[in-house]
Amino acid sequence: MEDEKTKQNKIKNGLPYLLGIILSLMVSFYIRTGSKATVILSDNFVRFGGNDPWYHMRVVTAILHNYPHTLWFDAFTLFPTGQKMVFAPLFDWVLASLIYILTLGNPTTHQMEVIGAYFPAILGTLVVIPTYYVGKWVFNRNVGLLSAFLVAILPGAFLHRSLLGFTDHHVAETLMSTVTAMFLIMSLKAMREHPVYFKDITSKDFNKLKPSIKYIVLTGISMGLYILAWKGALFFALIIGVYITIQHVIDHMRNENPEYLAIIGSLSFFIAWLFVLPLPDLGGTLRQYMIGLPAGIIGFIVFSLVSGIMNQRKIEKKYYILAPIVLFGVVLVISKMFIPSVYVIISTVFSYFMRSGGGLTIAEAYPFFVDRTTGLFSLSPLYDNFGIEGYITFLAIPVLLYQTYREHKQEEIWMVVWTLMMVWALYQQNRFAYYFTVNAALLSAYLAFKVLDAVGWKELSEKYREAKEKGKDFDFKNIKATHAISILVVFIILIYPVGPLETSLSQNTGVGGPAPAWIESLTWMRYNTPDTGVNFTGIYPVPADGETFQYPSTAYGVMSWWDYGHWITYIGHRIPNANPFQSGIGGGDVPGAASYFTSQSEEEANSIADVLGSRYMVSNGRMAYTIFGAMAAWDGDQDGYYSQVNSDQGLVTVPSMKYLNSMEMRLHLLDGNGLIHYRMVHESQAYNPGNEPYVNLEQLYKNVYNMWTGENIPTDTTTGFVKIFEYVKGATITGTAPANETVTITNTIQTNQMRTFTYTQTTTAGSDGTYSFTVPYSTTGPVEGGTQFDTMPTGSYVISYGNTTQQVSVSETDVMNGNTLEI
Repeated sequence: MEDEKTKQNKIKNGLPYLLGIILSLMVSFYIRTGSKATVILSDNFVRFGGNDPWYHMRVVTAILHNYPHTLWFDAFTLFPTGQKMVFAPLFDWVLASLIYILTLGNPTTHQMEVIGAYFPAILGTLVVIPTYYVGKWVFNRNVGLLSAFLVAILPGAFLHRSLLGFTDHHVAETLMSTVTAMFLIMSLKAMREHPVYFKDITSKDFNKLKPSIKYIVLTGISMGLYILAWKGALFFALIIGVYITIQHVIDHMRNENPEYLAIIGSLSFFIAWLFVLPLPDLGGTLRQYMIGLPAGIIGFIVFSLVSGIMNQRKIEKKYYILAPIVLFGVVLVISKMFIPSVYVIISTVFSYFMRSGGGLTIAEAYPFFVDRTTGLFSLSPLYDNFGIEGYITFLAIPVLLYQTYREHKQEEIWMVVWTLMMVWALYQQNRFAYYFTVNAALLSAYLAFKVLDAVGWKELSEKYREAKEKGKDFDFKNIKATHAISILVVFIILIYPVGPLETSLSQNTGVGGPAPAWIESLTWMRYNTPDTGVNFTGIYPVPADGETFQYPSTAYGVMSWWDYGHWITYIGHRIPNANPFQSGIGGGDVPGAASYFTSQSEEEANSIADVLGSRYMVSNGRMAYTIFGAMAAWDGDQDGYYSQVNSDQGLVTVPSMKYLNSMEMRLHLLDGNGLIHYRMVHESQAYNPGNEPYVNLEQLYKNVYNMWTGENIPTDTTTGFVKIFEYVKGATITGTAPANETVTITNTIQTNQMRTFTYTQTTTAGSDGTYSFTVPYSTTGPVEGGTQFDTMPTGSYVISYGNTTQQVSVSETDVMNGNTLEI
């Protein structure tokens, strides 16, 4: 009867926390799905955010068409080689399986995309649960509940990556790393209450393992799933390894047997290693896991054995600190001698995530504490990503350090190491802000209850508990004004209106993604350019080492900046030469998108397009006017693209002729005018997304071009935001004129937007009176099987010299085959 009453009391006492978790889940899901109107559009088009979500959906599409098989190699990106799968497989496979189950194995494209759009919001909401248990098991239930609510409402990186439509593995990383931390904490607590040592294992006394083994196994399983969700999860294994090393030192110095740490670490790492073992690849990191996890297992056991030996021989404890240092040095020497790739990783571990040069143009790879405008140290990203909790977290860290110093609880030490390692990761790359959101929620809740305890809430809580235990009514006179005020202050600071809730509600309106101009242009490309002959939904064989995928003769590449490669793959169903895996960028003497768009001559650009098999070039206003510097950075040459000139406002910086002569500007600013192998085949509507000044910059750059060249190109017409060009052989027109006479060929080109511009070339007849032009436009329209262009000449070419004019008609066959026409 007593047990039944105790059980009922537990249920009764736990009910408010259960309701609090449910509320947190509901609030979290509500916030994360607030962007529905900007994601699931009225025409049933699902506009996923960013870049990588589009590629995840591309992989999900392939899995669903070949279920349960997944892509280990993709021929539909990085032409002309194709690319091994960069992503770890779990995120896409779980999403595809969910879609397969919900649609009974027969999803429509729209069903697949809608479920895919909701997936990150679901995973982001689920993070509430392990956050609660981490807070509860490290601190107490109250901290757990508040931290669960805070992680549900915090703004910034985690919110953005878990919004409806941001279908990327980042949210899965946060979920699985937090679950791993949760089970590790419980493993530590269980081992403290029911310690297990090497002798228990060697004597097969496995009963002692029963209280903790389930948590250790779950730690290993969650770590294994985490690795399958993100190829960089070895970083979290490193955090665990650092913690176990530090805890070894602390236990040894306190005369406590650290062997339980080796048991937890080695068993969980071994289980995680089993998840990796059958994989054919892991985004190029499989070797690191095959070596790194076993190295951790050996290291944990060695640390414990050294501790035991030193105790037996009564060696001064302070020398134990040398054990991890010596072991690290031995591994470093051995890896340098026999495994150079591992040596590089180990020797650069403390700057592993840091980027330089073009790498700093990657948004998520930029250092967190550096202002992108000034390049100076800044704390403002803390507020941008975590609200006021960002600052509170750093106030909480020394408080937790002091408490840990006094209590020496393993779970608190883990919390300190985990948090400080995440700060180190943040210092290198801001991508880890979505991880740190969990730490910020936990430590903010921890400090909040520390403050509440200091003003009497702990004492008040104890009086309430005593009254209930004695069956008496609680005297509400015990509640003083300071109690009420402190709760109100905590609510205002941590939650609303100073706190993050209002900010999060203002940040849940959308996830970015392609502008309407991109969607329209790539949809046009999908249905109006020749099929590549490569099966979009197929599973492709992985080429042998040193070999590339064997494409059919009908395949070709699409050249654009790497940011847009996944859009080209998924929306356009065409194969990009470069993609957001930072592949195909090239630069310098290496053919790629950077070297192509910064080329200073058509001949140089052609040589790159020929090597890469590029048939179409896609440009947009951002490439031309706002991110050209990124292309120059990746190319390795940022000098000379700007000049200073005098104006009414004094010296102003304007694009130089080096900038304006680049292939990007020849295509986008000048519409390809004068180029002999490139023709515009489609342009989007003029578009100015996000109030960025593309329209004004286009006019400015045209004025600057006229200033430098003395030409008079029109500046009052706003052109398309996205422009598609085709690389063609071109038709050669030859004729005769008086010797050394200047000869001009012109045509009026009308785009699908009913905009017209003049295409022109000028040459000089030779001493024998002959001249020739190579022109890219057909005057007779598209042909079946070719590009169904909707931008073309309004009539015949006009050749003029002196008082003579001639008209020439050029067929599409002439252009595509490089025929010569004599007049």
